[in-house]
Amino acid sequence: MVQDATAFRRELHQFPELAWEEKDTAHRVRQRLTSLGLTWTEHAGTGTTAILAPAAPGKHIALRADIDGLPIQESSGVDWSSTHDGRMHACGHDGHTATLLLTAEWLVRHEQNLPGPVTLIFQPAEEGGHGAKHMIEAGALDGVDAIYGWHNWPGIPEGQIFCPDGVVMAANGTFRITLHGRGGHGSQPEACRDPLAAGAAVVGKLKTLINDQFPSGTRMVVSPTRFHAGESDTVIPDQAVLSGSIRLADDSLRNQLNAKIREAAEEASAPFGVTAEVEPFPRYGSTVNTPAEAARLRTEAAEVFGTTPDPKPESVPVMASEDFSYYLKTCPGAFALIGAGEGPSLHNPQYDFNDALLSPAARLLIRLAGGVDPLQDARPPLATTPTQGMTP
Repeated sequence: MVQDATAFRRELHQFPELAWEEKDTAHRVRQRLTSLGLTWTEHAGTGTTAILAPAAPGKHIALRADIDGLPIQESSGVDWSSTHDGRMHACGHDGHTATLLLTAEWLVRHEQNLPGPVTLIFQPAEEGGHGAKHMIEAGALDGVDAIYGWHNWPGIPEGQIFCPDGVVMAANGTFRITLHGRGGHGSQPEACRDPLAAGAAVVGKLKTLINDQFPSGTRMVVSPTRFHAGESDTVIPDQAVLSGSIRLADDSLRNQLNAKIREAAEEASAPFGVTAEVEPFPRYGSTVNTPAEAARLRTEAAEVFGTTPDPKPESVPVMASEDFSYYLKTCPGAFALIGAGEGPSLHNPQYDFNDALLSPAARLLIRLAGGVDPLQDARPPLATTPTQGMTP
C-alpha cells in the first residue's frame, strides 16, 4: 500500500495545478476514492470530502489534506518532475494528498471498527486562495467534533514533531505602499520629489520596525518584497510602489502592526516631499491548536515516531502561515509540523516531498481517527492490487 501511495504521490507531482484550478487533481483523488468504494462529495468546485463510518456513535473526526501547487518552475531533477511549465508541487501538497488517500485505504478495510465517523477533506487553494474558508462554507465541517492536519517541514530532523498547545503557525498579511512624488529629468533631482529615494528610506525603516516598535522577543516579521518605479533610465518618476508581507504569531496585534507600518512609511517619505498611501491586506489568521487535541496528537505521534514531542518547543510558532487556521476557528483540532529532514526548503524550485513520511504520517492519521495502527495489527495483511497510474 505504501509503494502504491508513493507511485501515486509522484504521479500527482508531475501534474501540479494552481489554486482553484485543480480539476485534474480533484479527478484523480475522486477516482481513487471511488476505487476504494467511498462515496465522495464535491465542495467549492475542486474540493472533495468522503465520510467513513457515518453511523458510528463516537466522536466525529476530520482529517485534511491540501491539493494545490505553486507558480514555480521546478528544477529538482527528479524523474517525476512537473510536466507543467511554471508550476510545481513545491510545498508537498502532493505528499499530503497521497498520505490521506493511504489513510483512507487502510481505514476502509477496517471501517467497521472505527469508533466514530471520519471525514476526509481534500482541500483546494491553500496557497493564498482561502480554500479552507470556502470548504467550511460549503459544509465540509458539518457535524465534525475535531479536525487534524499536518505539514511536512524540511530543515527539521525527519520525524520530529512540533504540535504545541496554542499557536503553531503565524498569521499573515500583505501591504502596498504607493509613494506619490513629482518626477522630472534625471539631471535635475533638485527639481523633483523623488519617490525612489523615499522608497529606499521606507525600506530601511521597515527593516528595523519590529525591533524599534515592539518588545524584545515579539514574534513578528515585516518583509518588503517588491519595489517598482519608473520606465526610463533618465526620468525620475512621479510614483513608486512598494509592497511586502507581514507575519505575526499574535493575530490580535495585526491592527497595531499595520498602524506602525503606515506611520513608518509616512515618517520616512516626508523629508523627501513625498506622500505615502498605505493599504494593508489581511490574509490568514494564526493557526491555533486547542490543548486537548494537540495533546492527543502528541501522544499518538510519540507512539508512531518513538519520541515525545515537546508541548512548548522554542522553534514555534513558525512565521509561515496556513489556512488550516480557518478550521481551528470553527471547531477544536490540532495541526502538526513533521520534520522532513535536510533538503531544499518549501517553495524552493529544487524541493521534493520526502516519501519516507508517507507511512508514519498515515499511521498517525489512522490512530487519530481511532483506527488500528497497521504496524500493531496482528491480523494477516490483506492482499492489495496497486492502482494503475492515470494518464493526464
